[in-house]
Amino acid sequence: MTTTSAAAGIEPADPSERGGTRVDGVDVLGALSPSRVGDFLNCPLLYRFRSIDRLPEPPSPPAVRGTVIHRVLEQLFDLPAAERTPEQADALLAPAWEELQEIEPAVVSMFPVDGPEIAEWLASCHDTLAKYFDLEDPTRLEPAERELYVETLTDAKLLLRGVIDRVDVAPDGAIRICDYKTGPSPHEMFEGKALFQLKFYALVLWRMRGVVPRMLQLVYLGNSEVLRYEPDERDLLATERKVLAVWDAIRAATERKEFEARKGAGCRWCVHQAICPAYGGTPPPYPEPREPREPVSPVVGAVSPAPPE
Repeated sequence: MTTTSAAAGIEPADPSERGGTRVDGVDVLGALSPSRVGDFLNCPLLYRFRSIDRLPEPPSPPAVRGTVIHRVLEQLFDLPAAERTPEQADALLAPAWEELQEIEPAVVSMFPVDGPEIAEWLASCHDTLAKYFDLEDPTRLEPAERELYVETLTDAKLLLRGVIDRVDVAPDGAIRICDYKTGPSPHEMFEGKALFQLKFYALVLWRMRGVVPRMLQLVYLGNSEVLRYEPDERDLLATERKVLAVWDAIRAATERKEFEARKGAGCRWCVHQAICPAYGGTPPPYPEPREPREPVSPVVGAVSPAPPE
């Protein structure tokens, strides 16, 4: 397996490290999203490739299907409630795919020219999208936020940030965080790992709004299941401690310029095996520090646009 060139790949979105960034006059040490925490926990070298080297990665049909379906479900709620039907969702699919091709032309390279693969892939998108209507009735929902970018600064000057698929707010103010997954639900022994992402978002929202979300909900379209969890302050404080511990480990690895290659189940899908020492490869030279970036948002906790993960 080889790493594609920038022309054939997509640079990983949402970099975790933003050394030197200033937010509301505070020198931010770095930034983490749930995806980047997951990268480091699964394989520190993968974290380095994505967040420090910023190596482009070829688009994959499952990942791109997820991006397109997320876009359709976002746009579905732009319609009047009575029009949020399976037929309308189907009609939004092709425009969402065309929109993504304009934003990321490299996604076209997933399929051979004039082959049947793209038609089969689009059919799989329709099938996956149809399962959403078996799990929720969008005509009875009025989300408070969709694709909501959130961020907060910890006492350790670490910026926590991410993009929440959907936030529902009940009349009594109770908050539900919803996340769509186009794959199947995990085995029970891996549910905690799956919920970490939503606990991370709940922690950030709690810090921003002073309210612990009442419900975390993962909607798995791959096998038509919904995983729900009710967090409390103890859960979220434990999540914060875990994130800060990961950040300490990242800083230590950065100071040493040593990121371990850790074999695991994810290696089957990793596009960087050719340069991974666990598979006989050689990583590129450690990059020189980048120039500090301009602030993304001027106020800590402000909601501002950012690329989705």
